[in-house]
Amino acid sequence: MRYFLISLLLLTGTVQATEVLIEFKDPQQQALFKELTQELRCPKCQNQNIADSNAVVAVDMRNKTLELVQQGQNKQQVLEYMKSRYGDFVHYLPPVNKFTLILWVLPVVMVVGLMLLLLFRRRVQAHSGAAPELSSTQPPELEQQLDQLIEQYRRKS
Repeated sequence: MRYFLISLLLLTGTVQATEVLIEFKDPQQQALFKELTQELRCPKCQNQNIADSNAVVAVDMRNKTLELVQQGQNKQQVLEYMKSRYGDFVHYLPPVNKFTLILWVLPVVMVVGLMLLLLFRRRVQAHSGAAPELSSTQPPELEQQLDQLIEQYRRKS
């Protein structure tokens, strides 16, 4: 057990050491690299960013992002490079164009449609005179059965 814990500590030390090996000229580059790796999506893993993915393509994308950031390119330049190489899919925020317009418009249309449906139903209820709560126009036999069940329940408790 002791050897297991020692090997586990050594393993975590090597994982931490690999994160420290990346050197940046200034903290802004480091922050930009971290932001970009969180925003770029792994093409293989679908809904995992390249910072968290260990897929080969994600590692390549991380390395290229690091290279571009260290060359002094800004966020927009790096994003444009990645989009031109892998497509718009790699960025979590798709652009508004004729192919992605439904992604942007559909939620708004659904909310407006639901609100119109609710208003329509309320207007129909108001014109028909039906109250939203249940009316007590049940057949007498149902009311008798209900009264019997309530009475049986009260006797048991």
